[in-house]
Amino acid sequence: MPAWTKLVRFKALETGKVHLGQPVDLKLDVGLELLKGSKVVVHEIAGASALDPTARVTQKKLTVSKLLSPLTREEIGIVRCIGLNYTDHAAEAKMPLPDRPNLFYKPTSVIIGPNEPIVIPQIAQPAQEVLPDYEVELVVVVGKDAKDVPVEKATDYVLGFTAGNDVSFRKHQLAVTQWGFSKSFDNTTPLGPCIVATSAIDSTKLGVKTILNEQVRQDGTTSNLVFGAAQLVSYLSQGTTLKAGTVIYTGTPKGVGAFANPKVFLKNGDHVHVWVEHIGTLANPVIEEGQVKARL
Repeated sequence: MPAWTKLVRFKALETGKVHLGQPVDLKLDVGLELLKGSKVVVHEIAGASALDPTARVTQKKLTVSKLLSPLTREEIGIVRCIGLNYTDHAAEAKMPLPDRPNLFYKPTSVIIGPNEPIVIPQIAQPAQEVLPDYEVELVVVVGKDAKDVPVEKATDYVLGFTAGNDVSFRKHQLAVTQWGFSKSFDNTTPLGPCIVATSAIDSTKLGVKTILNEQVRQDGTTSNLVFGAAQLVSYLSQGTTLKAGTVIYTGTPKGVGAFANPKVFLKNGDHVHVWVEHIGTLANPVIEEGQVKARL
């Protein structure tokens, strides 16, 4: 288990460099406070990365000037995602519950941090036709290499949890049976704002929300997960090594735009916030490639 409880990666006001830190106030929603323009002070974490087992919280205080994804693309290596993993989402989609996890992959070029723009590429325009969609997700962060792990030991391999937004492009997704193309567009998948250590969170009872342009669109709970974190780590590690740094997007609850009436889609100028209880707010503007930059 890490020596920290809540880890952020950020640029510091004092140094202009990238650091790791732990908020002085552990109850603080770092993403939300920075959105409001509040000053966020952290204790620096001495260590090479979130994956460094020797990382320790120091007494040195720094001020966050820019919040970054808690893991770099290089540290993540592979993005694993689970589809149709909430009972209420399966119900709104009128699809039977899966008897095993539905796995798909994303390249790390999709990953962006807090406040970075979700970019709708030319291939996914016009938005009203392609239907870019939001998906709030609890994300598992694997802390050490895992292979053939039994369920009862799976959480020993979990460093912690963060939040994600598995932005989906429904026209391309539903055109074929494999989702790799539609899920792989650059700079479309937010991750953050922090990692909360496994020991400090109960991943089975967390509220999750999506707020689009200040309107709540998804309001669910991880108690509706079909396969929880331990089950996913165990299943995905069978015969396959999950390398340290691997992130697992665990699925989304009901309320996605594709099943709204009328349908809701992301478009240039939107601002979308996803929130996971005890982890906080991950906020991103939306821009369509070739258009003006959107606001937060």
